[in-house]
Amino acid sequence: MAADAAHAADVEFLVRRSMTKGYQLFSLLTPPAYAAFILARKGRAQFSINRFLRATWVGGAVGKLRLGRTALFVHARSGCAVGGGFEYVRSANSSEITVRNRHIRSAYDTASLREDDHSTIGALLLAVLTPALFWRRASTINLVLGGAGIGSSIGVLTHYGRTLTGDPPQPVQVPEVTISSP
Repeated sequence: MAADAAHAADVEFLVRRSMTKGYQLFSLLTPPAYAAFILARKGRAQFSINRFLRATWVGGAVGKLRLGRTALFVHARSGCAVGGGFEYVRSANSSEITVRNRHIRSAYDTASLREDDHSTIGALLLAVLTPALFWRRASTINLVLGGAGIGSSIGVLTHYGRTLTGDPPQPVQVPEVTISSP
């Protein structure tokens, strides 16, 4: 029974982590893809701050990015919802030892932790600043959630910029854990 609870906790951790990574990825990809698609397809007259911010947070949360011409569509699905579902199926069908090892490796991955920290800081900052800047141009929910999505992507870019300029996070030695199976 304790082993089942430990396995469930490991699966929960990995699902939350996958949802976070999916949100970060699609908050980074959706704004430029949406802007390019709208400007190329419909022109500048159809581009608005409200729609842009809505596309940013919906793209991060649901993770459906649809680009292309009428005959060819490219679907890239991850985001928060689909990323979490994929990770749940992957972890639930893996052995307890495999899931525990993945949990431990991801818990000690300092680069990923710093990326999450930068993303969270950026999301919080822009969730507050975006409504202050564009108060009359979009609905409140799109201002807060869209600002958080843009801030999350800026945080991810900050992490990669710091890594490229010679400030990588210090690696941590992962402890060796032995798991005995009953």
